Amino acid sequence: MEAKETKESTPEYEMDGDANGTVDTLSLEDEKKLVRKIDMRLMPLLIVSYGLQYLDKTSLAYSAILGLREDLQLVGQQFSWASSIFYIGYLVASYPISLGFVKFPLGKYLSVLMFIWGVILTLHSVAHNYASLLVLRFFLGVFESAISPGFSLITGMWYTPHEHVSRHSFWFAGNASASMVGAMIAYGILSYHGPIEQWKMLFLIFGLITIAWSVLTFFFLPDSPATAGFLSTSEREFAALRPKKFQRTTQTQKWDRGQFIETVKDVKAWWFFFFSFIICIPNGGTTSFSTIVIKSFGYDEKQTILMGLPASAFQLTTVILVAVFTTYVRKSRHIALVLTYLMAIAGILMIKLLPTAEKLSRLAGFWLIMAVAPAFPLMLSLSASNIAGFTKKSTVMAMIFLGYCAGNLSGPQFFISTEAPGYHTAYTTIMVCYAITIALVVGIYFYLTWENRRRDNEQGVKRDPEESRQVDLTEDGTLLQVDETDMQNKNFRYIL
Repeated sequence: MEAKETKESTPEYEMDGDANGTVDTLSLEDEKKLVRKIDMRLMPLLIVSYGLQYLDKTSLAYSAILGLREDLQLVGQQFSWASSIFYIGYLVASYPISLGFVKFPLGKYLSVLMFIWGVILTLHSVAHNYASLLVLRFFLGVFESAISPGFSLITGMWYTPHEHVSRHSFWFAGNASASMVGAMIAYGILSYHGPIEQWKMLFLIFGLITIAWSVLTFFFLPDSPATAGFLSTSEREFAALRPKKFQRTTQTQKWDRGQFIETVKDVKAWWFFFFSFIICIPNGGTTSFSTIVIKSFGYDEKQTILMGLPASAFQLTTVILVAVFTTYVRKSRHIALVLTYLMAIAGILMIKLLPTAEKLSRLAGFWLIMAVAPAFPLMLSLSASNIAGFTKKSTVMAMIFLGYCAGNLSGPQFFISTEAPGYHTAYTTIMVCYAITIALVVGIYFYLTWENRRRDNEQGVKRDPEESRQVDLTEDGTLLQVDETDMQNKNFRYIL
């Protein structure tokens, strides 16, 4: 593989022609058409699927004000543990689930897991005590543990580093969209007074929708560019080629022990783990206790749901704005992370320091902490752009979601029931985590900058990390299937 300096940010792709109909050249206009075609198939499926997993995961928060705590007689920290045990299941399953990314067709594998968690969520409606709720939440976490790392692998497989932030943000925006839909459904259920308890009706609706959607994704979510039936033969070749202009990563069903060992020794892999852990401690608390926190400001059940809608809208807005900013401003992903966390620190200070009588101002502070919403897709995009090698990518994804689980598991425990409605421990912990996050972002920025300069000096040439490279072809002109890590490929440069 040879790297060339070029002034063009999006060059034409060239491959030798062969008897099998390989296209000689893909022009810039043809590439845009191909990307639009890929977007039209993938993005709706990913956005809705990710929105459903968020809806299913946060259904417990809505059920808290629909009578679940009273009907199941949850006391003390039991609601916190019902929230946390979801992430224990997630944590236990993260590594075994990641093996499935290598062993099974990715699209079908994710769809089957989605079907199973839809069934489990539906069964939440028959929970009759604390123990049964814990069991159901645990297994919901087990089967939902695949979707985020799986979607990040899909994004890295189909898109170039320049496109990673926007595409990660698009499907992650399903969270905010689903949150608004979920709030409106919960608001409607508050007016329902039928034979089925309100919280049970919520689980039935969310679960059955997930089951139906999983059947659709099974048939329409492609496993890889090479097997995408909605593309022509030449389009499949170029769809597979585009990411390889930046990374030599190939989906394989072989687990590479060498790549795994390299991952364990790589400081970047551990940075992703610790970053995920720190940002998810606040997330675990605010996700599960969002309705309880808003209600603690002095609002009734219906007002609580309505007051949560602006938070979701602000979350969606920040995700979109950050996606646009990082797409059009080079080397800006770390800058965007720092800015969003400064906003969130301002929000948590408003909640913590303002008097309880200032309930609207404290509510605005809660909305403001939603500015951290882009952090997770930004982290996933950095992983997709800066980690190469399929086994290494899969392992780093597992580490990210181990941190995700550990953080989200811990978060609800800082909301101590005896401190309600002030929750001083929780708010202090959140503020400290936000400050540590900023320090981690600054640290990795300087580390990656140093590593890029070291490689430039070693090779005697300055390379642009967002610049494409030539790819290797076989003798008949088809794409050579090479799977190298970012450390094995000396021409690799890290995206900032």
